[in-house]
Amino acid sequence: MRDDGETIGLFEPLMVSEGSPERTALNDLALELATISASLKSSLPDSIAFALADLIRSMNCYYSNLIEGHNTHPIDIEKALQDDYSTDPKKRDLQLEAKAYITVQKWIDEGGLEDKPTSPDMIVEIHRRFCELLPPDLLFVENPNTNEKVPLILGQLRDRDVEVGRDVAISPGAVPRFLKRMHEAYRDAGRIESILATACAHHRLLWVHPFIDGNGRVARLMSYAMLKSTLDTKGLWSVARGLARNEQEYKRHLAACDHPRHGDRDGRGSLSENALASFTAFFLQTCIDQVKFMESLMKPARLRDRIMIWAEEEIRAKNLPIKSDTVLRAVLLQGSITRADVVALLGVNERTARRITSALLESGALTSTSTRAPLQLAFPAKLAGRWMPGLFPDE
Repeated sequence: MRDDGETIGLFEPLMVSEGSPERTALNDLALELATISASLKSSLPDSIAFALADLIRSMNCYYSNLIEGHNTHPIDIEKALQDDYSTDPKKRDLQLEAKAYITVQKWIDEGGLEDKPTSPDMIVEIHRRFCELLPPDLLFVENPNTNEKVPLILGQLRDRDVEVGRDVAISPGAVPRFLKRMHEAYRDAGRIESILATACAHHRLLWVHPFIDGNGRVARLMSYAMLKSTLDTKGLWSVARGLARNEQEYKRHLAACDHPRHGDRDGRGSLSENALASFTAFFLQTCIDQVKFMESLMKPARLRDRIMIWAEEEIRAKNLPIKSDTVLRAVLLQGSITRADVVALLGVNERTARRITSALLESGALTSTSTRAPLQLAFPAKLAGRWMPGLFPDE
């Protein structure tokens, strides 16, 4: 594979240096993010946090794919997770793509990474796991200049030149060297530096452009994994929503980070340190905004009010049996409830209790791993518009 011998210095600096005039402000942002992320995590009962993480995967997938121009609504994503696919081939392909993304994120959430997220092997593994689940029609890229269909090879770095924006990326043979340098720069960072590194690594991976296609989603999954590892986020929030809602600014910052250094006051590397610092600030502020947004949605009293109003409306519409709201309220207060407790709580016979719990399970409001397992709150995408307004657009 052709290696043009590019020097590693081409994508330095890999971190905003301690001598940068922006470093103090960036450290403050990193500390704020760590503080509010820990606050959100500690404020939620484990049962609710576990259920919410499932919905956040769908949200993360939706917004990450939206940045790539693929619009698959979380309700359609949720259907795909239940093997309910559209009869439209293109829509079905996008559902399968979304399911692939969520599968990889769940693998990350369950501790699948055997090394740091910036490890070249883990970057390749993220890409491989994503691509192996894609439908055949999404396993190639069309060259806009020649109309040639270039196939994606699973678990393999690119073997040809690619254009990134207006520039040609480093030669394919140089990619392993640059990925190795990235990992060396980020793997042993301290806690504050690790938070800053999430943003820096995000751009530098895109600059290297290690794959024929899928680089954006791999970068966002890598960043997700880095934040999860450093902050122990429990998957309760995602930067992807903020990046998608500010897509033009996101891409403007990424493009600016490609620019060469502007004079002696712009760091000591080949690329602009000021631009990297600006992107890092944007990225961290976006994370902070998303944590605050999730915190506002998950305030116990407000969440409970929204869910109870929904339940009362469903009972009036005869979509749920009477007393369903009592069961929901108990789950919200206690985190879970057994089926036997439902009988005692409602003062009804077992048959009536089963009818009420079955209706709540069918509605998606509650979930249970088996007929003997406790009932817990669920956050289905179809109810998110009512329970968690603003999480993603209406269908």
